[in-house]
Amino acid sequence: MTRVLVPVAVLESEAVSLGLMNLLSTMDVTVLGYQVLPEQTPPDQARAQYEDRATSALEDIAEEFRQAGGDADHRLVFTHDRKQSIDRVADDVDANAYAITGATGAVDSILVPLTGDVDVDRIVAFLTDLIGDRDIDVTLFAAASEANADAVRSALEDVAADLDARGPAVTVETATSQRPLEALVDAIPGHDAIVMGERAPSLQSLVFGDEAHRVAAESVGPVLVVRREREPDAAPELDADDDRNDESTLDEESAVDDDAAPDDDADRDSTSTDEATDEATDEATERAGDGGDGDSPTGR
Repeated sequence: MTRVLVPVAVLESEAVSLGLMNLLSTMDVTVLGYQVLPEQTPPDQARAQYEDRATSALEDIAEEFRQAGGDADHRLVFTHDRKQSIDRVADDVDANAYAITGATGAVDSILVPLTGDVDVDRIVAFLTDLIGDRDIDVTLFAAASEANADAVRSALEDVAADLDARGPAVTVETATSQRPLEALVDAIPGHDAIVMGERAPSLQSLVFGDEAHRVAAESVGPVLVVRREREPDAAPELDADDDRNDESTLDEESAVDDDAAPDDDADRDSTSTDEATDEATDEATERAGDGGDGDSPTGR
């Protein structure tokens, strides 16, 4: 089933609206509780202090998702890099999308911007699974220059025909603008949620921030970001600051730590034995040099 990652600043009492929970009732959900730490604070120290409280809050949120009709589990990270942690956990749980939470009631209308280098096929497949047989209207939106307006609208209408055949009621809206983000923000009113595609990193996103988060900052409702397809052989980035935690992972890590302890002790015992042997050899040599009775290891 399609999975959505829902990051929540769990120790800051960030809430997930009932409207978003109901919208995601057709999805598998992983609630990612996170806490961004000051550089000087070790994640292990924060976990020791706050883990019980954060886990209790996550269990409550996951249960609310289940009561809304979906299936939910949870993870908890203490990190120095929020984005890296979200990307890593999304890879780990194979999430198709992630949510930027917002306040909303019942979701009756979804805005779907298709401007830029987004994976339209993945967005259409995600929308189909998300909406299911529910009566939720979809508006496909794109901004284009005046020269490309007709071609962009024609492309949107092709996507709309594909979606319409799958069930959702779809309308098409275009805007002639050289500023696609501003045009998108102008189109948000009247929609309860936004579903958009993840775009490849660019200089603009590095300078101004990720487009999805800029859209979310202008929107009251939630934003669902459909992730780009990952290379199958690409290794996930490891975040040294993160403590990976759901119940199974925590148990596995504890087992590894427990198994490693005897080996460490054995190494320390071996080192101590070697040191004692060296000391005995030195003492015997000194006694031999002084005419003592002790045997030298080389005098046998």
